[in-house]
Amino acid sequence: MIARRTLKTMSLALMIGLGFLAQAKTSHAQQLETLTVAGGCFWCVEADFEKVKGVKEAVSGFAGGTTANPTYKQVTGGNTGHYEAVQITFDPAQVQVETLLSMFFRSVDPTDAGGQFCDRGASYRTAIFATPSQINAAEAAKAQAQADLGKTVVTPVLQANTFFPADSYHQDYYKQSSVVFTRFGPKSKAKAYKAYRNACGRDATVRALWGSAAPFAGS
Repeated sequence: MIARRTLKTMSLALMIGLGFLAQAKTSHAQQLETLTVAGGCFWCVEADFEKVKGVKEAVSGFAGGTTANPTYKQVTGGNTGHYEAVQITFDPAQVQVETLLSMFFRSVDPTDAGGQFCDRGASYRTAIFATPSQINAAEAAKAQAQADLGKTVVTPVLQANTFFPADSYHQDYYKQSSVVFTRFGPKSKAKAYKAYRNACGRDATVRALWGSAAPFAGS
């Protein structure tokens, strides 16, 4: 009888412990936040921010337009009003949104209103899609970037709206091993990405603009 009662007590304690653990995990998951930014080629923005400690995921997609579920071809064709964008999911206990916003400005050319680097057109412009709680931080980061550069920053702070993830072909492009045919010849996506990034002059331009403050140039 005593043994049975002891076993019952231990089982109850185990169940309570597992319950607290599950609750802690759920609470932690609920604390994650998202920040959506447009910085030209979304492969590059995704690759950059997935390196940041505290960032759990970066997803390539589209934001800011009016067409529901747009395709890559539609967006780059300029008919939807969307930007190529990346939605960054992060743990604010590890990295603050202010830090991510500062890093974002210093990973792009925010003085360029016509696109980014070799990618030209409306879908490649920079923007921040801020939630109501992020607007003040985004505007402050923009003002600081402008002060640091001594040039007009044209990156708009827009109200966050629906984010549409791109298809699987574009996700984690920078580290995929599948082969694609490019102007550089057949290459794995990872190698094609590196060749594209170098040829597009992204890092060289960012280094020239921001110097040692550029967090990702050369990655």
